[in-house]
Amino acid sequence: MSEQTPESIASDFDRIAQLPDDPWDHNRLYLGVLLRELPPRVGDALEVGCGAGELTARLAARAERVIAIDLSHEMLAAARARCAGLANVELVGADALEYPLAPASFDAIASVATLHHLPLAQMLARLRDALRPGGALLVLDVLDEHTPTGVALSALTLPLNVIGRLATSGRLRPTPEARAAWQAHCATDRFPALAEVRAVAAEILPGARLRRHLFWRYSLVWRKPSQ
Repeated sequence: MSEQTPESIASDFDRIAQLPDDPWDHNRLYLGVLLRELPPRVGDALEVGCGAGELTARLAARAERVIAIDLSHEMLAAARARCAGLANVELVGADALEYPLAPASFDAIASVATLHHLPLAQMLARLRDALRPGGALLVLDVLDEHTPTGVALSALTLPLNVIGRLATSGRLRPTPEARAAWQAHCATDRFPALAEVRAVAAEILPGARLRRHLFWRYSLVWRKPSQ
C-alpha cells in the first residue's frame, strides 16, 4: 500500500518545483508523441497534473481553452510564470479525484507522470466520461520494469540515460539537491507494470493503444467513439 497522500505528494512537488529546470527530462522526450495524436485545433482541453506547465503551454497553442490542474502550489506558480500571457489557460489547484468533471465536457485530456499517484481504473473511468465523443485521451506515465523484458530494456536504457544527461546538461548525474528531492519522493511511489496498465485499459478503454518506451515510460492513447 502506498504511503502517499495528496498532502505528501503536494509537499514533495513543492520541493521539486524549487529545483532548477533539468534539461534532461524523460517526460519531455515524449511530449511530442502525445501532441501528434491531436488534430491541429481542438476545443476544450484538460491537463491532469500539469506540473510546471510545459505541456500546458503547448496545448494552449492547439486548444481554444485549457484547464490545467495540479496539487502543488509551487508547481502551479511555475506554470503561471510559463503560461503568462496565455489568456486561454486556466490553472487550478485541485485533487484530480475530487475536481468536478462534467460528462462529455472536453475534446482532449492529457496527463503526464500523474496517474501512477492515483487509482488507475477509477481515474481512467473519470477521464473517459469527461471526454466528448471523438475526443482524445493522452497519457504518458512511469512503468515498473521489474519484468524480464523490462530488465532487458533498463540495461539498454541506463547507458543512454547517462549519455543523454551528459549531452544536455554537461553532468553525469543530477545535482545532489535534485537527487535528494526525487529519492525522497520515489521512496513512496508505486509504478504499475505494463501488464497491469493493459488489463485496466482493456476494461475501461476498449481499443486503447498502449506503447512501452525507453526511459521507463509508457504512453496510452484512446479516442472516444463518435457514436
